[in-house]
Amino acid sequence: MVACGAIARHVADVAARRGWPVDVHPLPPLLHNRPERIAAEVESLVTRLAPRYGRVAVGFADCGTYGALDEVCARLGVPRLPGAHCYDVFAGAERMRALFAAEPGTYVLTDFLATSFTRSVVRELGLDRHPELRDDYFGHYRRVVWLAQRPTAGTRAAAAAAAAFLGLPLEVVDAGEGGLERALGQVVGAVSGSNFPTGG
Repeated sequence: MVACGAIARHVADVAARRGWPVDVHPLPPLLHNRPERIAAEVESLVTRLAPRYGRVAVGFADCGTYGALDEVCARLGVPRLPGAHCYDVFAGAERMRALFAAEPGTYVLTDFLATSFTRSVVRELGLDRHPELRDDYFGHYRRVVWLAQRPTAGTRAAAAAAAAFLGLPLEVVDAGEGGLERALGQVVGAVSGSNFPTGG
């Protein structure tokens, strides 16, 4: 499975727990800061892996490619995770629609984004060098919602620190890994021709 680096560990853990014969090949999570590059990077890695594995799947949602990833997947004959972004995969598209409808100015964290916030957001946006730009980037947000997959003391502290950096209140949604597990079961089953159990 060619997976987004932001969810690759979760994908590998779910596959191991369920006993699925899946090797995970992550792409850099910071591609999400350049979503126009995702489709080409996925295509390149799928093409390189196909002769070795024969059956390849894509562990990305659309992730801001606006259909470009779907075009690649259709052309290569490989399935991908459902949804517009990994938030849909973890929490479900309906739940995410409700969260955004209740407060359009919602900034969403996953465990990965919470724990990598300084590197993937603060440094990538240059806010460590130009903190005055924070409100230019985030001034329209009103809250931070953390989709907690594995709420440990460390991830909880990281999510709180990210919200504090943005000057916004933090809300926690217990998302778990059930949505990801169900989606992976469908994708793995699609490439294997088997009906993989998706509960858990």
